[in-house]
Amino acid sequence: MAADAEAGPVRAPLSRDRVLRAAVRIADEGGIAALTMRRLAEDLGAEAMSLYYHVANKDEVLDGIADVVAREINEVVDALNVPSAGARWKNAVRRRILAARQVLLRHPWAPAVFETRAAMSPEILVYHDRLLGLMRDGGFSYDLGHHALHALGSRALGFSQELFDPGDGSGAGDELAGFAERLPHLVGMLSEITHDDPGSTLGWCDDQAEFEFGLDLLLDGLDRLRESSPWHSLK
Repeated sequence: MAADAEAGPVRAPLSRDRVLRAAVRIADEGGIAALTMRRLAEDLGAEAMSLYYHVANKDEVLDGIADVVAREINEVVDALNVPSAGARWKNAVRRRILAARQVLLRHPWAPAVFETRAAMSPEILVYHDRLLGLMRDGGFSYDLGHHALHALGSRALGFSQELFDPGDGSGAGDELAGFAERLPHLVGMLSEITHDDPGSTLGWCDDQAEFEFGLDLLLDGLDRLRESSPWHSLK
């Protein structure tokens, strides 16, 4: 008994699920750059080579953790009980997207991983299928639903895809100040705007206020198209 006590706690055997959940934890704590196969093995108390029985390489780890986060999103949004028939589709879709965003705020590295995956996560396909189902409840044709998913883009999952990455964005205005004569409108805009809620931010200009502003513009426009579509009038 004494020998057993000195040996310390018995670790659970390695599995793909345990490896991926450890990878998510490392990324949550230190960002995606902190996630390496060596660091993952150390966190699990295992030899690096033993990881390859469960994940073939770093790319497979990234595919796997994208699926883990997408599954968490589905668990959260599927628990929502929001009416979606007719005009209520817009509130149902809005609630679903904002709930997905709350999951991403717990895993702020995830949008960048989603953007780099060559294969779409099966869980993300399920998410989009159910999102389209809410639109169908509201009277969308498949054609309009297809346009809607394209228009929403990454916003459907709760984040805005950004074209530029100026680090933390804190010095963007200072860098442009030297170009005030050539870029008067951009410099003027950046001298006035502030993003002062870092806890709601997933990117340089992707804070909660900006995200909801863009989302509501899209949903309002899609609702007008829904109401005027011939398919909707037949429902």
